[in-house]
Amino acid sequence: MILDIVLGVLGFAAVGLGTSARVIKQFEQGIVFRFGRVREHLRGPGLTMLIPGVDRLKKVNLQIVTLPIPAQDGITRDNVTLRVDAVVYFKVVDPVRAVVNVEDYRFAVLQVAQTSLRSIIGKSELDDLLSNRERLNQGLELMIDTPAVGWGIDIDRVEIKDVALPEGMKRSMSRQAEAERERRARIITADGELQASLKLSQAAGTMADTPAALQLRLLQTIVEVAAEKNSTLVLPFPVELLRFLEKSSDALDRQAARAADPEPNKSEGRLPG
Repeated sequence: MILDIVLGVLGFAAVGLGTSARVIKQFEQGIVFRFGRVREHLRGPGLTMLIPGVDRLKKVNLQIVTLPIPAQDGITRDNVTLRVDAVVYFKVVDPVRAVVNVEDYRFAVLQVAQTSLRSIIGKSELDDLLSNRERLNQGLELMIDTPAVGWGIDIDRVEIKDVALPEGMKRSMSRQAEAERERRARIITADGELQASLKLSQAAGTMADTPAALQLRLLQTIVEVAAEKNSTLVLPFPVELLRFLEKSSDALDRQAARAADPEPNKSEGRLPG
């Protein structure tokens, strides 16, 4: 009889111990509600005991949470329709406020993030979304962090992941980039031609002052061509020599014309007697 009582007491104690003992992980903190009121003392990691039927334990994760924001459709300030998605990194810094002040802090942060992302899209231009994301990330973080402070949430960072453009806009941007590359290529080519013309002008002036320099350049060209072991050798012909030959040819033609014509008759102008 006494043994049965002892066993019953031990069994009741074991059941009570099992229902009152809780384990809190290292990255969690426990909030105890006693008759619906929050106890001031938070339960740390390890084994903690509760009063069965009186206390209720709520565990709060203190790790950084990665929350993806679904892609949002919007129209930028320069009237471009696009889809933008982002990601929010946040953590709980005040477990009591995160549990008491808001019903579901994850859902609340997600809704604020979606609303803020659509607002950022409407206030920004397409070029800012594509090339100036750092400033937009900071503005988006500030917009989300403002209401989250009252919930005991700290926004670690917010990043825009992808900007999906319509196919027509992609083709337009591709044509714009191609035209820009073509413009740069033409400018570089024209600049190279300008520099080459200036150098050639300086070289021509030097050769004009020193006629022997042209002959030396001709000999150097011959040496360079001969080094390639070509069967055909092309030599530049000075334009001055062509002009000299042309003048000489004209002079010879005039002399030949005078020699071929007979001497005019001196008596043609006399009247018969």
